[in-house]
Amino acid sequence: MENSQQKNIHIKISKNLFDAIPYIKEGKLVVAKTDTIYGILADALNKEAVEKIYKIKGRPEDKPFIILIPSSHDLKKFNVKPDPQGEKILNIKGITVIFDIEDPTGEFYYLHRGKNSLAFRIPDDPVFLSFLKELGRPVVAPSANPSDLQPAEDIEKAIEYFKDSIDLYIDSGKVEKNVPSTIVKVENGKIKVIREGSKRL
Repeated sequence: MENSQQKNIHIKISKNLFDAIPYIKEGKLVVAKTDTIYGILADALNKEAVEKIYKIKGRPEDKPFIILIPSSHDLKKFNVKPDPQGEKILNIKGITVIFDIEDPTGEFYYLHRGKNSLAFRIPDDPVFLSFLKELGRPVVAPSANPSDLQPAEDIEKAIEYFKDSIDLYIDSGKVEKNVPSTIVKVENGKIKVIREGSKRL
């Protein structure tokens, strides 16, 4: 019985990250390695796609996702408050920076979840950066695991976690260092480290 059930699960796997572009544009979910670990990618500007990730991860509703962007110019899409120092850190690449937003009750409530701030990272990986530029959309990319389990180190583990609830898996081999990004915020001109991670300032 178990074998026949498994045959009904249709899992799509590719080794080419750029194959994910049409999926994300259509509001679908993709597991792929970012500049840090395997993440669940979705169009950050597609509310339904973002909510789908909360559902399959079992993630607490009040925990926002980090948004990956190819350039600091993309901050304008999200109505964040100007923060030249934060922007300077963001441009280092690979470090996640939290920015306050101008309109807490506005259209991006589904992203900030009542925190009134959003976290952004420009990936420190040339291939992933090229992918984001070609995609032309910011993506959310939380770690590829249910909320109470360890992040998937490879695509096999991610498939074990999510099976066919993910529309496409991109296999980039095993992650060498399964460490998420460093998160910082600038407060009153001082840099506050929220989470120590894969890259230090």
